[in-house]
Amino acid sequence: MKRRALLAGAFALPSASGQVVDPIPIIDSHIHLFDPSRPQGVPWPSKDNAVLYKPALPGRYRSIATPLGVKGAIVIECSPWPDDNEWVLSLAATDRIVVGTVGHLQPGAPAFREQLERLRQNPLFRGIRCGNLWGADIGRELSNADAIADLKRLAEADLELDLANPTPKLIADTVRLTDALPELRVIVDHLPRMDPPSDPRIRMEVDANLRRLGERRRVYAKLSGVLRRVDGRVPLDLAFYKPALDRLWDLFGEDRLVYGSDWPNSDQWGSYADSLRIVREFLNSKSRAAAEKVLWRNSVAAYRWTKRDAQQPA
Repeated sequence: MKRRALLAGAFALPSASGQVVDPIPIIDSHIHLFDPSRPQGVPWPSKDNAVLYKPALPGRYRSIATPLGVKGAIVIECSPWPDDNEWVLSLAATDRIVVGTVGHLQPGAPAFREQLERLRQNPLFRGIRCGNLWGADIGRELSNADAIADLKRLAEADLELDLANPTPKLIADTVRLTDALPELRVIVDHLPRMDPPSDPRIRMEVDANLRRLGERRRVYAKLSGVLRRVDGRVPLDLAFYKPALDRLWDLFGEDRLVYGSDWPNSDQWGSYADSLRIVREFLNSKSRAAAEKVLWRNSVAAYRWTKRDAQQPA
């Protein structure tokens, strides 16, 4: 209990007068919910993943995250099954720690428009995730007029698009996407996890594309997937991660970085407390106002969620 209390208070910063002010509340913009015990099972994680293959439900998340200062979370889809959009929304309705959900719809599919219209009626539904997962290819969709029209509908509905699992191709495709639809809010997930390309030419292209994205006010970068395994071990000191985090700070600045844990997927690299501590320590060198933006304010701008509980920041 002492360790939890220490971590929860670790982000109490001095004010201009030198007095210690309250810890900054946290909105975790990237968690997954699933239940392998359902009769139909789950498309992810696989049964052979002993770390992940167990129910990940709001109550379990709440017990882990709230002692560390987390006040709310946004659920990101981890299933391509259409019915799971409704399942996650119904689950979110049972626990006010969930302030929003991001579902899975396929732009360009015949059912997209009807599905989007139905799901957007629920105020917890905040957008969709696409990109490098479930066989999707956002670059391929850019040549599909129906997909572009569907993504335009997403923007017109004031909903956002998460792009998952960054690669050099996905970053280049994100530039093309935001060229075509500058009005669409886009959040690039897990950028800290992307390995720098070994090919110098490709590395230069990625850097140039990230700089372009960093200049676009509707593009956000998510500080999720921070922990990494290197040579069989997971470093748990900020010094290892700081160069990558500094790079993202330089590119996107304090106004367009958003914190997310990637729980429970993050359990494969370390505890929830471990990954949050790295981000907190990184932000300790920034102003309190900047840290507040990353830990919760920017998530409001990116996802347009509304508070469901008195403890959540407004």
